[in-house]
Amino acid sequence: MLQELNRAIEYIEEHLTDELYLEKISKYVGISDYHFRTVFFYLAGMTLSEYIKNRRLSEANKDLLMGEKVTDIAYKYGYCSMDGFTRAFKKWSCFLPSDVVKKRISKPFPKLSFVITIKGGNTMECRIEEKPAFYLVGVSKRVPMQFEGVNNAIVDLAMSITKEQREEMHALQNMEPHQIINASYEADAGFLKEEGELTHLIGVLTTKEDVSDRLVKVPVEACVWAVFPNEGPFPFTLQNTMARVYSEWLPTSDYEVINMPAFSFSKMDEHKKDYAYSEVWTPVRKKK
Repeated sequence: MLQELNRAIEYIEEHLTDELYLEKISKYVGISDYHFRTVFFYLAGMTLSEYIKNRRLSEANKDLLMGEKVTDIAYKYGYCSMDGFTRAFKKWSCFLPSDVVKKRISKPFPKLSFVITIKGGNTMECRIEEKPAFYLVGVSKRVPMQFEGVNNAIVDLAMSITKEQREEMHALQNMEPHQIINASYEADAGFLKEEGELTHLIGVLTTKEDVSDRLVKVPVEACVWAVFPNEGPFPFTLQNTMARVYSEWLPTSDYEVINMPAFSFSKMDEHKKDYAYSEVWTPVRKKK
């Protein structure tokens, strides 16, 4: 995976002044678009489109210092007008293009290079399971994106579950893991930047078709799941594991993530405050 990411970086460098289609980049390196963009974000700390914009404006900064005309630079890097380029450049650098020329301002943004960093004493347990098609059944709500800490909107959703809904979920539950799960899906376009909302579901796994209108039913196709057990302070350990799936495990595994609802469950320790055993279930498939 790291080799493919670095090939993508080189491809972007060669086409900075061309029209770059994100889907074409992932196709060029032979990785599914969803997997490529998701892993890129967790490793780079920014979306693929943000990286391309930063590299283009960095090169535009160099061109300004070399004495090229602002109009020529704007069109060179895909802006339809000088005004559009000026606004984008100022937002990125906090300077006008004319300031760069007058004050000889340089704001470099070098190209990325992905490498493996080996850290001792922090192993990641994983098991692979196959599951037939099933339904996620429970209560759901659009909630704000939040990668760290307690999401109060999810807490409110959990508190809203009625006795009747709990009883029905318990009656429907017939698949491992036999736990109340948390699933997320239908994220807004800004998911990778922690912007906007996604749909969060609290419920169970079932193969039963007959579900009342008290609950929502989300179909999940048969697939392979990478399961990551973890134990420690809650919710930090769970959220850290989710991040490590994308930043550490996927880039070096033989699997790629697929665009389906992922889910997790947590069992709180009765004897330790804010401490839990959790599992993260990520839908994956073997790389071709």
